[in-house]
Amino acid sequence: MASMEPVGTTRSDEQTASSTSDRSASPNRTTAAVLSLASVTKEYAAETAVDGVSLDVRSGELLTFLGPSGCGKTTTLRTVAGLEEPTEGTITIGGEPVAGEGTFVPPEQRDVGIVFQNFALFPHLTVRENIAFGLDDADAEETAARVDELLELVDMPDHGEKTPDQLSGGQKQRVALARSLAPEPDVLLLDEPFSNLDVRLRVEMREEVRRILKAAGVTAVSVTHDQEEALSISDRVAVMNDGQIEQVGRPEEVFERPESKFVASFLGRASFLRGHLREGELETEIGRFDAVTLEGYDTVYDGAPVDVLVRPDDLSATPASADMADGVIVSRQYVGPSFVYRVELDSGDVVHCQHNHVEEFDLDQPVAVELTADHPLAWYPR
Repeated sequence: MASMEPVGTTRSDEQTASSTSDRSASPNRTTAAVLSLASVTKEYAAETAVDGVSLDVRSGELLTFLGPSGCGKTTTLRTVAGLEEPTEGTITIGGEPVAGEGTFVPPEQRDVGIVFQNFALFPHLTVRENIAFGLDDADAEETAARVDELLELVDMPDHGEKTPDQLSGGQKQRVALARSLAPEPDVLLLDEPFSNLDVRLRVEMREEVRRILKAAGVTAVSVTHDQEEALSISDRVAVMNDGQIEQVGRPEEVFERPESKFVASFLGRASFLRGHLREGELETEIGRFDAVTLEGYDTVYDGAPVDVLVRPDDLSATPASADMADGVIVSRQYVGPSFVYRVELDSGDVVHCQHNHVEEFDLDQPVAVELTADHPLAWYPR
């Protein structure tokens, strides 16, 4: 497969979430790793949940493990936290080995903080007391000053005396975050941090949590199966499948330049055009195109069957007579500003076309499909 370098393209709403966060605070690529995983494997009897994962997380970085249920992302997080011991491989935090080669540091002795899905606040303690819970080594004055600092950081300076039952879901999450940040951990771990929030609050809190983490300068690792969440908050995303990392990169890299069909299919709404490369042209059932449409094309690939990644904003449909059509509209989805039409091609393959909401087509309507992408396309040998 050849990756692509986008050229003056405008992506759909599925992608633009990846550019909504301020990336100016992203860590420099030369920054030393705070967390390192080397060939980490976790087996349960005959099942391998994590299979040879190697990854460095740099200082101040927010990295998200993204993948479907059962892909190994949560087990990977638990090995970092010390809640699971790797079967093989090593884990280093802050330059100190915490797992592997005969070493296993228990969770309470690792310099990590954890924000759980359910926030896990103590119901009988006030907000201030919850935040101060992990500050065992500080005196009363230092503790009060640190709690005040964190209440300001999470924008809750007037809520210190409330109990968790008096807080909204978003406020509970802020308190859980402040409590985990209080001891100034080397690494903060977030386990599906937005899964218990409603959709509207989830979007709001994604932006707020990223702001808080960047303001605190903490190194953070999150896990989620929600691609929009991962693309919107992360400096880098590690896409996992079947216990292994398929691709690691900036959100725009993994979305625009997926290195495997799995990554392409998992991120956004992906369709694949079957084609052949012949003498500098790509032959598909919707037409012939110059092979430079494909990133990395070389004549060495002539004659090869390929699958070309196309997303809804790469294609458009036009009403056509039955004898001139490439396929028919078989379903449509209204997403506010636009319709996404599902088109079944004559071959039986299905592609998606995105149109402005004023362009409305009927079901079963014959259409011609046009490739409108103005950027190189990712492709994969078939």
